[in-house]
Amino acid sequence: MIQISLLPPGAKADSLAYQLAYAAQAVAAVRAGHALPQALAQIFSRSDAPAPARGAIQDLSYRAMRSLGLTESLLGLLANKPPQPEVLHGLLVTALALLVNEEESGYDSFTVVDQAVQAAAISPEMSFAKGVVNAILRRLLRERATLMPQATKTPPGTWNYPTWWIDRLKAAYPEQWQAILHAGNQAPPLTLRVNRRRATVAQYLDTLQQAGMAARQVGPAAVRLQRPVPVQQLPGFAEGVVSVQDAAAQLAAPLLDVADGMRVLDACAAPGGKTGHLLELADLDLQALDHDTRRLQRIAENLDRLRLKARLSTGDARADDWWDGQPFDRILADVPCTASGIVRRHPDIRWLRRKTDTAQLATLSTQILDKLWQMLRPDGKLLLVTCSLWPQESEQQAVAFAQKHNAIRLPAPGQLLPTASETADHDGLFYALFQKPGA
Repeated sequence: MIQISLLPPGAKADSLAYQLAYAAQAVAAVRAGHALPQALAQIFSRSDAPAPARGAIQDLSYRAMRSLGLTESLLGLLANKPPQPEVLHGLLVTALALLVNEEESGYDSFTVVDQAVQAAAISPEMSFAKGVVNAILRRLLRERATLMPQATKTPPGTWNYPTWWIDRLKAAYPEQWQAILHAGNQAPPLTLRVNRRRATVAQYLDTLQQAGMAARQVGPAAVRLQRPVPVQQLPGFAEGVVSVQDAAAQLAAPLLDVADGMRVLDACAAPGGKTGHLLELADLDLQALDHDTRRLQRIAENLDRLRLKARLSTGDARADDWWDGQPFDRILADVPCTASGIVRRHPDIRWLRRKTDTAQLATLSTQILDKLWQMLRPDGKLLLVTCSLWPQESEQQAVAFAQKHNAIRLPAPGQLLPTASETADHDGLFYALFQKPGA
């Protein structure tokens, strides 16, 4: 259970202090083993934070996650002992993240220090520590030139990832590991998928231009905004003209070359981005499967917005108690993985994952793929998708699967490494496409 302490009713939601106090709780929840989106959802459901404050709290929390290696290294130099309670630690690393990235954050250093002290003052758990917060942050300002080189002597302090993560990337990608780490530390773009049933990319780019939103095409149906905005402000979003989906993730549905009337399974389907894309491409008899009923509700909401329909089923993809026994023409298997390729969107993942997770999730994925293969008709196609960078979950999995089942491996992108540049900007995903031998 995530512990959330409410701020006093008089706290000003438009102040940085208010936003820092709640971001500190979100960061503390991640250190306790909770995913950042869930921690923020708890805060927003229990607090009276208005929409602008929620956006600021989320931004502060994500900034803190992207700088956590450096800020924890600094905190080790600045504090005589680990700050307690955990929310105090959360406040300090969140404030330090703003101070070490002052130009990017938009806050001047003295404002950050003052508002961090005020955040401690209005928090029931931290009011005793106002002096501690003030002393630690002011010391950084005084001794920054000396402290920063010391803090960056360790790999986590330099790269803002756990040491094991860095070492694994070096082993897997000896030429690209630094670029991968750098890409994962960038704030992600807002990339949209244009619903071809409702508009062309050219038409939607024109709509954006008329709305004063600069954007460009980055894929067959992909549009990237120059500056992210809340989805509610996107022209046509509520009407299903566009959906938010990374450019690399938009490759999945076209690879299955679906056609009208096909029986298709989207396994592990939530939150439904690929489900919607498949249905935009053809009139399908599509079944979307997920083990979590609450996550299926998100698929339903997305499909309602897109005005598309699918059969939604709750079930374990390793079992067949949800299956009617009729084979599928196409299966999309977006299997569970460490999500190491999407850390720019979910920077908490790097701090929550453990070295042993890779082997455990690869085993789970193998069980899912073995079961789904039994449900595919002869000559049918199965697409393996992961958002992982670790070969054990991607290429090694694909090779073993093809050998085990005598599957025909068809052309597919393979491992896409995350990149954040003007010419290419997408997450790190893996694709392997298989065809079942004919009867």
